[in-house]
Amino acid sequence: MIVGDRVRVFLTDVCVDVKCGLHPWERYPEHPNRLLVNVEVTAAWPLRHAHPDGSRFIDYDRMRNHILGWRDRPHTDLLETLLEDLVAEVFEDPNVEACRVSIAKPDIFNETGRAGVELSRQRPAV
Repeated sequence: MIVGDRVRVFLTDVCVDVKCGLHPWERYPEHPNRLLVNVEVTAAWPLRHAHPDGSRFIDYDRMRNHILGWRDRPHTDLLETLLEDLVAEVFEDPNVEACRVSIAKPDIFNETGRAGVELSRQRPAV
């Protein structure tokens, strides 16, 4: 049971071109997929863990930079691989208690707005 104040930190629709997908047309390295990535993390408020300089914040720049770094990855077949990668990065911050991450391909099918995956995870109890 969650008791007390919570802070929610989020990034919405971070756009990044990534070499990913299982379809044959997704395997051309010169035509990466455009992905839209959403990240939401929650933590107890006030934050319990400080950065080395004593400040207390959840660094969404670090999350954004991690996502943008996917541009340089080798081809990844599954969005789920990217999803797990991002969730692991998010939980590197000891303040993060839970997260919800989604990755979508807005251009994959003409008749859909987007197709993708979403994962919600809580930090395991110690």
